[in-house]
Amino acid sequence: MGFRRLFLAVASLVVALQAQAPAQNYPNRPIRLISPFPAGGGNDVLARIIGAKLADRVGVSIVVENRPGAGAVIGIQALARSAPDGYALVLSGSTLAVAPALYKTAPFDPNKDFAPIALVAHYPFLLVATAAFPAKTVPELLKLAKEKPGEIMYASPGAATSQHLFTELLKVRTGIELRHIPYNGTAPAVVDIVAGRVSLMFAAAAPSIPLFKDGTLRALGVSSAARLAELPDVPPIADTVPGFDESNWSIILAPAGTPRDIVNRLHAELQAVMAMPEVEKQLGNIGMLPIVSQSPAALQTFISTEVERWGKIVQQAGIAGTH
Repeated sequence: MGFRRLFLAVASLVVALQAQAPAQNYPNRPIRLISPFPAGGGNDVLARIIGAKLADRVGVSIVVENRPGAGAVIGIQALARSAPDGYALVLSGSTLAVAPALYKTAPFDPNKDFAPIALVAHYPFLLVATAAFPAKTVPELLKLAKEKPGEIMYASPGAATSQHLFTELLKVRTGIELRHIPYNGTAPAVVDIVAGRVSLMFAAAAPSIPLFKDGTLRALGVSSAARLAELPDVPPIADTVPGFDESNWSIILAPAGTPRDIVNRLHAELQAVMAMPEVEKQLGNIGMLPIVSQSPAALQTFISTEVERWGKIVQQAGIAGTH
């Protein structure tokens, strides 16, 4: 072997060993888990539940960092720009699949900018209305909306959030017109719907239940095809709108280029976390169900399928490229 070939071979070996070293020593410092919503919301609570258990398993702190704004786009974008070393993660919802269709210049590429680690939870939403809203059921809502096109206002935690898109999907499926009022997070949206400034929104079940019990809000329907055990009297929207069966999903991602053995390690640890009975109980208290996740490779297909599905819905709703 000539000197040049020997030098190149040794250099290649050194590079390979350097690439393996971070994974072999991983983790040896705190891991940042970005929640792209304000503190106190469902995503933030889920991030803290998972972060605490994951920290116990990997032996370093998991620091939850709230990066709200633009319907979760800012937080997801921050992850895409982070070093691919396993020390920056994001807990994203379906905004990941929806946002590229909404923006004239895509803020990120769901298929190329991330290394999916694990689906961790899913949960349906309730379509809720103010107590004074004249429609008490989904059929009554559809009738009223057709009588007053564009006059009924609905809230969401921001453009491209699941709550926004679920309502837009309802509009596409039924032909009604509603006016979107986006907020910067769930809490201010709930404040305004309780105050009657807006009439409707899709909301997580668990934090809404006390507001149903005291008569502040009314549940018109649930977004999943099955009724919720906690609210057996609330019918699925699918009873009125056949085929309407939607639940939000939550996924943990790393930046693209994160070493495969780090991704696999985190995947295995998160699988163990989501199988814990105490985690299932904690998630149940906030209206969520843990997921036994597909492999990271299979999640790439899941993401691309969701991007295509929601892209078509956004096109049908006439809101593609509006941001």
